[in-house]
Amino acid sequence: MRRYVIAMTIRTVCFILAVVFRDTWAMWVFLVGAVFLPYVAVVMANAVNRRDDAPLATVMDSRHILEP
Repeated sequence: MRRYVIAMTIRTVCFILAVVFRDTWAMWVFLVGAVFLPYVAVVMANAVNRRDDAPLATVMDSRHILEP
């Protein structure tokens, strides 16, 4: 969540800088950043390592205990 907020803050700054530097080549650089940063932010937000609390090996070991 923190990375997403940081990326969206940078995007907002890019829009503001694009207005400040209008009619220059820098405006286009800032606009490109403002357009592509949402995609990068969403990919980073979805790339979270989601692991279960119990590893698979622990689950497998508990099944062997229940066997006769």
